[in-house]
Order: sequence, then C-alpha cells, then structure tokens
Amino acid sequence: MSEFIVDGLWKGPVVDQHIHLDRTNRYFSAIEDFVRVGGTGIMLVHKPDFRNLPIDLTTYNEVYTQTISMAQEVREKFSIDVGVVLGPHPVAWEHQIDSLGLEKSTELQISAVNLALEFIENGQAHCLGEVGRPHYPVSQDRWLVANQMLEEIMQSAAAAQTPIQLHVEDNGSQTYSELSAMAQKVGLPLSRTIRHYAPANVSPNFTHGLSCTVSVGSGSVAKIIETHSGSEVMWGMETDFLDDPRRPGAVLGPKTIPKRTNELCQLLLSENNESVVEELLLNIHSNWPRELYGIDF
Repeated sequence: MSEFIVDGLWKGPVVDQHIHLDRTNRYFSAIEDFVRVGGTGIMLVHKPDFRNLPIDLTTYNEVYTQTISMAQEVREKFSIDVGVVLGPHPVAWEHQIDSLGLEKSTELQISAVNLALEFIENGQAHCLGEVGRPHYPVSQDRWLVANQMLEEIMQSAAAAQTPIQLHVEDNGSQTYSELSAMAQKVGLPLSRTIRHYAPANVSPNFTHGLSCTVSVGSGSVAKIIETHSGSEVMWGMETDFLDDPRRPGAVLGPKTIPKRTNELCQLLLSENNESVVEELLLNIHSNWPRELYGIDF
C-alpha cells in the first residue's frame, strides 16, 4: 500500500518550481490557495518591476533582499519549504537598452548575475534565474548580444556549480538543442540547466538532456503521460504565477500544481500500480527538486 496515495489522490509533497509573489498584490492569499489544495513547497523566483527597473547594483541588492525576505515570511507563516531563485530577467535587459544603451544594460545584467551568485554562495538563495534571452523577436544585433551574454552567464553558473533557470523563446526542440549546445560548450551540466515555462513534452529527443519545469496548463498532463516513459530528464511542474492584477489570466493560478498532480496520479493509476506512480510523483516533487536545488522538499 502506498504511503502517499489515498483513495486515488496524491497526499505527498507538491512543489511549484517557478512562482512569483508580490507584497503589494495577493502575496499570502496566493500561498493560502496553494497550501489549501495540497501544496507543500515552492521555488520563489525574483519578480522584476518592469515599471521601475534597477539601474544600478545597489538597487538590485535591495530587490534581491526583498525576495529573500518574502521567502522567509512564507516559510514562517505557512511552514512550507521555500527555495529562492535570483537573477536579472532578460526582458529587463532588453527594455533597458533604450534608456541605458546596449553596453551599459549588458554590463548591469552581468553584474546582477554575479550579485545573485554571491547570495547563492552565501546560502540565501538556491538557483540562478530566471535568466536567458528575450522570448519575442528583437533586432539581430540585440539577439546576437543576448546569446553572447547568455553563454557568459551559463559559464558563470558552471563555475559556481549552481543550477540555472532559463527564460527563453518557445521554438520547440530547436530551443532545447541550442541551449544544450551552449551548456556543453561552457561545461554547465545539462541536468542543472533548467528550461522554465517548458512545453509538456519531456522526452529526451525533445529536451536534449536539459532539465525543465513544465507549464502545466490544460492538456499538459496527457502530453506528459505520452512522453515521460523512458526519459532520464529531471522535470517538474510550475505555474509561473505572476501575482500581478494587471495580468490576471496571463499564466496559471496557485492552485494549479496540486490539481494537475492529482490528475496525473489518477491517469497513471489507470495503467500502473501504486508503487510505480508513487515513485514518479516523488521524483517530480521531492527527489529531483532536492537534487537540483539542494532543498529537502
């Protein structure tokens, strides 16, 4: 009999590997929703304020510290596991080119990465991210610099031996292929190179060995079931919840991961015994996140 499956429902750990919070918006009420339906852990990702982006390292230090403080507040109030993901968003870099210029915006981005790595080295954060490249078309000059910068950031993550969550465009397997080549070039382990907001296809041919956090929207569970068999890729689930009242339906709500986990559990149980299902769900929500971030979820 399974310890964590009761009457066909998953009662074990449930982790959202990419979620944003904002003290001025839902904040605690979003986590209340998550916990009430079975959530037990989150990776809290630094949320940029695109209306007031940092223009120097002092300001980046302030906003990173705010993210770390929110993580501690959530731990204390809800007694759940909270990891912290710090880094400068690539869209912030692209937006700041117009005001700072390409060279200064890029310098600030690299400095902000190095600052995030200091917080990780000190044990106050657990992953570099979300960093990457714009997910929308930009000029060829900006695209070239974005990729040069991403390669440098990956190299820094490799040297620091830290995992990295990547914000990138959705161009299917080609995106994975390009990221895999970049990671191998700079010595960043593919397992620690995590594509955030990933499609539900977790097959090795599609992911090219990278880890990923799947955006588990409608239809995602069926695709996961279709592609997960035989895959050695470490993957998890995420909402990318923005905690932004201006974009209420842009991404998934905080209740989504527990609900999708139970949907996955029930569909898997129709073709597998409980021990097989328990092993996979423990990998998704405990073993793999622990291996990636060093947190006992």
